[in-house]
Amino acid sequence: MRRLQWTEADFDPPTGILRLLTLLPADKRTYIMYHGTTQSRAQSILANGFRQSQGGMLGPGVYLSRDLEKASRYPIGHPEWDKVVIKVKVNVGRVKVINRKNHPLQITWHYYGYDTAWVPPNCGMVNSGLEENCVWDPRRIEIIQLIRPTVNPVQLVFQILHIVTRSWGLSLHQRSTRPKYDFSCRLGIHPPSRALVCLPICKPPQCLTRF
Repeated sequence: MRRLQWTEADFDPPTGILRLLTLLPADKRTYIMYHGTTQSRAQSILANGFRQSQGGMLGPGVYLSRDLEKASRYPIGHPEWDKVVIKVKVNVGRVKVINRKNHPLQITWHYYGYDTAWVPPNCGMVNSGLEENCVWDPRRIEIIQLIRPTVNPVQLVFQILHIVTRSWGLSLHQRSTRPKYDFSCRLGIHPPSRALVCLPICKPPQCLTRF
């Protein structure tokens, strides 16, 4: 279960801008898309704009998705507390569908007059099975806002129950085996990870400092 979750407030898109209502992005339309990155890189993008990548599955370009869930996974393997999603609107121009591995235009689509390459969901090209877009020209992208993760309330409840029950069990163990030690703990937030932790107040070094 993910400790953090990614949501955004419901809103009415401006006239002419579309959410993920149709499967295939239509030529010359403007869509809401998302780009997952780190907190520091997001600040650089806000200051200097998007830059074309040197490579990737679809070649050079800016990689985006109309699926917030997909974007929130990036960078893959990076600590979730340091991730941020940039919400943008994109005029996709001419769109080329790349729906299989080793497609003849997988890397060269732009040289055939296309502005955006689109990978459909569940076509076997992306492990997550979610859609992906590669926009050749960063000038087609306009930044709207940053979306940061919030604490998953279900995960929060499980963490609290885990801390309380485990602390209670350890307290009983301390009293039965080491009566001279006094164990107690308080809930707190671990600043780097934003995770709930048990902060012990006790004498022995064996006291658990995090659950």
